[in-house]
Amino acid sequence: MLQTDAAARSLGITLAEFGDGRAVASMRVTAAMVNGHDILHGGYAFLLADTAFAYACNSRGPVAVAAGAEISFVAAGKLGDLLVATAEERTRYGRNGIYDVTVRRDDSVIAEFRGRSRTIGEGEK
Repeated sequence: MLQTDAAARSLGITLAEFGDGRAVASMRVTAAMVNGHDILHGGYAFLLADTAFAYACNSRGPVAVAAGAEISFVAAGKLGDLLVATAEERTRYGRNGIYDVTVRRDDSVIAEFRGRSRTIGEGEK
């Protein structure tokens, strides 16, 4: 999946851990990601969390996609920060799953994300 994930690759997102309903992804905040307040644009924090979520919910197969997600921003990211998103499966039921993702800078929480997944058939992509 990482080999064909152009969005993650273009932003320098790397995957440190992947498997059994869990994934850890990281991203360095670049100048292109900083908004007019000189802090990380929230969309990039969401994208990092969503990427970790995607790998966690696809770690067991079959193909899963996001059915919905929400994020709470806790602190601002800054230029040069290394952000680490840790995604963990909370539950799977039928074709659905719930995953929580925490985005951190060192020991500080930047954002909390909850994603809902749905497995799909090959023709549903």
